Amino acid sequence: MPSTAFRAAASGGPEPDAAVIRRSLDEPTRFGEIFRRHAPALHRYAARRLGGPDADDVVAETFHIAFRKRHRYDPGRPDARPWLWRIAANLVRRHHRTETRHYRALARTGVDPVLEGFADRAAERVDATSLSGSLAAALARLSKGDRDTLLLVAWGELTYEETALVLGVPVGTVRSRLHRARKRVRAALAATTDATAATTPTKEEDHR
Repeated sequence: MPSTAFRAAASGGPEPDAAVIRRSLDEPTRFGEIFRRHAPALHRYAARRLGGPDADDVVAETFHIAFRKRHRYDPGRPDARPWLWRIAANLVRRHHRTETRHYRALARTGVDPVLEGFADRAAERVDATSLSGSLAAALARLSKGDRDTLLLVAWGELTYEETALVLGVPVGTVRSRLHRARKRVRAALAATTDATAATTPTKEEDHR
């Protein structure tokens, strides 16, 4: 799938991120356009992983670092998303324990509506509360690498190639991590589905 920057350039839309960053070297205020383009999506991604307050800090620091290092940006990459998400991913890793606690809390309470949209179709008949709890518990058990890979694709909406750039690994590694992580998450959701089905009265039992 072509990146946003490629599609914009092809349709005569806004100039690519690389051009904006290049211009910001002489006109620093132009870097604000990069923030406006990418901060909302980056904040949604960080908030899903860490919760609101820590997400605020991650996004602010991501763009602070990006601004300071913009002279190192590769002008051959029109779309700045992999660059920004790589900075953010490194910052999120510092919050690994916070993230794990966040998921464990969600597993107990099941109150995060963001997690509901990530459900597998196979588990659609599970109620939202138990589904959120099951998914959060599964995410808490994933390794750092598998979790980063899965959530960059699922919540960061990055391609496999972009995810590989963010994590500094081959695309093949991204594919294998995704396969492993998805298998574990689906197994957790399936287990919740089976458990719910086993404890839910049938229509005949309801009428006894």
